[in-house]
Amino acid sequence: MDSFSTLIRTASREQHTEAETSTFMSDLLGGRLGVEAYARYTEQLWFVYAALEDGAERLTSDPVAGPFIQPELFRLAALERDLEHLRGAAWRSEVSALPATEAYAERVRECAERWPAGYIAHHYTRYLGDLSGGQIIRDKAERTWGFTKKGDGVHFYVFEEITNPAAFKRGYRDLLDAVDADDLERQRIVTECKKAFSLNTAVFHALGEEFPLSA
Repeated sequence: MDSFSTLIRTASREQHTEAETSTFMSDLLGGRLGVEAYARYTEQLWFVYAALEDGAERLTSDPVAGPFIQPELFRLAALERDLEHLRGAAWRSEVSALPATEAYAERVRECAERWPAGYIAHHYTRYLGDLSGGQIIRDKAERTWGFTKKGDGVHFYVFEEITNPAAFKRGYRDLLDAVDADDLERQRIVTECKKAFSLNTAVFHALGEEFPLSA
C-alpha cells in the first residue's frame, strides 16, 4: 500500500505538470519575458505567502498542522527583501494582487482558520515545490536578469537554514506519512492538494494574459 506522501505526489501529478508547463512560466523560464514579469510574479507570491505565514503561529499547537510549522521554511521576509530590490522602498504601496491571487490567498486563509488538515495541502504544494523546482527559477533569474547569485531579487528561493534539502524533504514526507487523520480525511487533503495546484495555475494563466508575448 502506498504511503500517504506517495499518494499525494501521484494524485496531484497532472495538476503539478500543468502548473509547471503553463505558458507564462515557460515564457519566463525561457527568457522571453522581461524582469517586470518576474517582479509581478514575485508580487503574487507575496500575497500567497502572507496568507500561509500570517496564520502559521496559531497553528503551531495544532495536533495535525503543528509539526509542519517550521520557521526555516518561512519565505515572507525573503520575498519582502526581493520586492524592495525589484520595486523600491515604497513597494508596499505599489503591489497588487490579481483576482486569481486573491482567490488563492483567500482559500489558504480559510484553511488556516477553519481546517488545519487542509492547510497542510497548501503548505506542501508551496514549500516543497519552491524548495525543489524553485531552484530552477532562481538559476534562470540570475542568468537572465543579472541578479547576484543567491542575492537581491532571488532571496525567496534561497533556503539558508536548510543545509541539506534532500534530507529535509525526506523528513517532510515522513511528517506527511504520520499525519493523524483517517482515510476519508486523508482523501480530502489529497483533493485540496489538487485544488492548490489549480489555484496556482490560475495565477499563471492570469499572469500570461497580463504578459502576452508579442506576435
